[in-house]
Amino acid sequence: MLTSIPCVLMRGGTSKGPYFLASDLPADTALRDQVLLAAMGSPDNRQIDGVGGADPLTSKVAIIGPPTREDCDVDYLFAQVVIDEAVVDVSPNCGNMLAGIGGFAIEHGFLAPVEGETVVRIHMVNSGDRAIARIPTPGKQVEYEGDARIDGVPGTSAAIMIDVEETAGSFCGALLPTGNSIDVIDGVDCTLMDNGMPVVAMRAVDLGRTGYETRDELNADAELKERLESIRLKAGRLMNLGDVTSMVTPKMFLLAAPRNGGALCTRSFIPKVAHASIGVLAAVTIATACVIPGTTADGLANVPGGNRKMIMLEHPTGDFAVEIEVSGPSHDPKIERAALLRTARKLFEGNILIPGRVWDGKNSNLETAST
Repeated sequence: MLTSIPCVLMRGGTSKGPYFLASDLPADTALRDQVLLAAMGSPDNRQIDGVGGADPLTSKVAIIGPPTREDCDVDYLFAQVVIDEAVVDVSPNCGNMLAGIGGFAIEHGFLAPVEGETVVRIHMVNSGDRAIARIPTPGKQVEYEGDARIDGVPGTSAAIMIDVEETAGSFCGALLPTGNSIDVIDGVDCTLMDNGMPVVAMRAVDLGRTGYETRDELNADAELKERLESIRLKAGRLMNLGDVTSMVTPKMFLLAAPRNGGALCTRSFIPKVAHASIGVLAAVTIATACVIPGTTADGLANVPGGNRKMIMLEHPTGDFAVEIEVSGPSHDPKIERAALLRTARKLFEGNILIPGRVWDGKNSNLETAST
């Protein structure tokens, strides 16, 4: 027998995956993870027996529930389902999947839409932070069509503006968890930073690379990936993350001077596979590194003046804009806010089917809450 679970498949930013109500999943987290693995088809390089797309960007899950913060409208738990391992990692956030949360929350009755634009306050459960999404709701209906374009997604969609708040040190306890702008790991200068996503940022040239390599070239570079993983494991402990062997954080970045009119050129890994673009909250952290003196981005980045800076980060499929607002002196700036433009689209809604031997549908969060 198959177990049927309601879900909505959505594209959020440059990512894609099923969005579930927490009440439709098992209350036990270990069993929940088994359900998510079965739903996505992991572990398998093609994810042929599930709805995963055999790419880290399309092997993601959003779980939505009632708010557990008084100043929020909805809870959002992100899960990265590893493709070729039986691992579900809920340690990081995902700012791309975040783009779909507001519309999902409105359409599932977590809050009532208002005419024109509805503000949705989202509790990012993974880190405890809050994001503010502004969802177009003409006629009090979620609008997915529009003229906004983001690199990595064909065509245009309705613009979703997202502010992320007080994310410095969300996972590591401090913006610079070691207190240093640069730490040397395996002989390589590394900036270890957390402004919503733990990252390790290195100058590509320090690893004998240009930083302009294609995604396929990076994925074929076994020697580079071996070096990056060695650095990542050591950086995880330095960043107060502990043993990160089975985690997708910290995210690894190669940096180079911009060559297409942006502020900085980036290449990133999740954590061992080259990213087709750049993660949203990782982009916030890298944009932050651009304005902090002494980091590995300092000297490479072309940063505009003023307190409100639009940082354009180049990546393999285009660029990503992060608006950073700073205060204080240039030698010791304080990050006041970060905002970004995303889009989302609902692809289908219905029920996903998993083998009954994995879960029979009993003891869901909804049943637990009602007992």
